[in-house]
Amino acid sequence: MRLPRAHLLTAPHSPLSARLAHALAFPACAPTRSPVAAPARISHPRTMASTKASSASVDAQKQDLPAIFKWANQSDGVFRRQVSSFRFWISNDPQATFQPAKGRYHLYVSWACPWAHRVLIVRALKKLEDVISVSVVDWLLGEKGWRFHPDTPNATIDHLHPGTQYLREIYFKAEPEYQGRFTVPVLWDTKTSTIVNNESSEIIRMLNHAFDEFIPSGAQEAKGLDLYPEELRKEIDELNAWVYDGFNNGVYKSGFATTQPAYEAAAVVVFSSLDRIEAILRDKEFLCGPGKGVFTEADVRCWTTVVRFDPVYHTHFKCNLRSIAKDYPSVLRWARRVYQMPGVAETVDMTHIKNHYFQSHIQINPTRVVPINVGPNLAAPLIKPGTVGAGPEA
Repeated sequence: MRLPRAHLLTAPHSPLSARLAHALAFPACAPTRSPVAAPARISHPRTMASTKASSASVDAQKQDLPAIFKWANQSDGVFRRQVSSFRFWISNDPQATFQPAKGRYHLYVSWACPWAHRVLIVRALKKLEDVISVSVVDWLLGEKGWRFHPDTPNATIDHLHPGTQYLREIYFKAEPEYQGRFTVPVLWDTKTSTIVNNESSEIIRMLNHAFDEFIPSGAQEAKGLDLYPEELRKEIDELNAWVYDGFNNGVYKSGFATTQPAYEAAAVVVFSSLDRIEAILRDKEFLCGPGKGVFTEADVRCWTTVVRFDPVYHTHFKCNLRSIAKDYPSVLRWARRVYQMPGVAETVDMTHIKNHYFQSHIQINPTRVVPINVGPNLAAPLIKPGTVGAGPEA
């Protein structure tokens, strides 16, 4: 199943919003930034007023909201992500319960979610659209979690179980006593009628090679693509670790914090991580590998946060010390390079992304007003192979 293309600059609401968004869009080329320096410590005097504000924010976390909106710890205001529950593996081992097969597996995803977005990108790059089918939830994350609402543009029904209203029902089909969060992505096995895995980092590694024999004969480049080459695994794992903690998950720790100290601690690490990424990409095309680098899963995992940073995290999660468009020219060039790879742009739906964050997280944005910024234009200018550094981009 192929879903409609959704361009990065899709207007979130009306034609007027589209005109405003384009009029106020970031310039195509970001100014050259001075060498990366350690981020300045955010200054926040510990006045009685600020102490009261922190106490009030904790009280707000305890207000009468459904549990799904209470993300931070109620004692210290810190957001801690739960561990994924289903961790089975698809393998060519003859004894394996889950063996690769065309049409056997199905993905439940959200265009809005950066973790599901990783999987959609790898599925596209590996040309597995006709091998692994997809159902897409609505962008709104409500009291009962992700829902299927086909009247929402670019969302679908549950193709496997027509009549299913919420993703939570899929979890209960797999485990009737399930008590965790109902997250995407979900990799479902139609043969055993259960969830194989709901951890994005593991799903993208399965998609990396497990289904190579089913890739169309005319897509040899996809079959040869190795996003986790053995000789780079140590480097990839090390980079993934700090990028995840400080950046991928760091923006959430900043945004969901309910005390000033918890927010400041997380926000500072977000930008120290971005500075490290900028430093790596100043002389490289990709994050890992010798010379100018090799495109790997590390790029995929980092990119889905970068593409959401200016239009969402900068405002919604209060990560506003700097922006990608204005302060990180090497990151911006790399972001354009990845976006311009065949198949990647089709995985970006900025309407779903923006509407999800600004209208779902009512504990952060109770008015549900959606800002007009859609982030920098990643479709232009075109990035030529071999272009690195802070010089001309095309």
